[in-house]
Amino acid sequence: MFELNENDELLAFGQKIRSIRKSKHISMQHLANLAEIEVSQIHRIETGKINTKLTTILILAKALEISPSVFFL
Repeated sequence: MFELNENDELLAFGQKIRSIRKSKHISMQHLANLAEIEVSQIHRIETGKINTKLTTILILAKALEISPSVFFL
């Protein structure tokens, strides 16, 4: 049986976004501007504080110029 620890999964997802963002030398503020969302939301996603919507994941992938699937590899 697969056990999901939501807090760990949210943190891992946020760390993946942070890693990609940093590898592209993009600040949180710049990503927020590209994605047209609040920088505080980027922070909450990257720190695993919120479970973001699929539409936001798609927007972030577009802003980072990657396939959304990269977030889950």
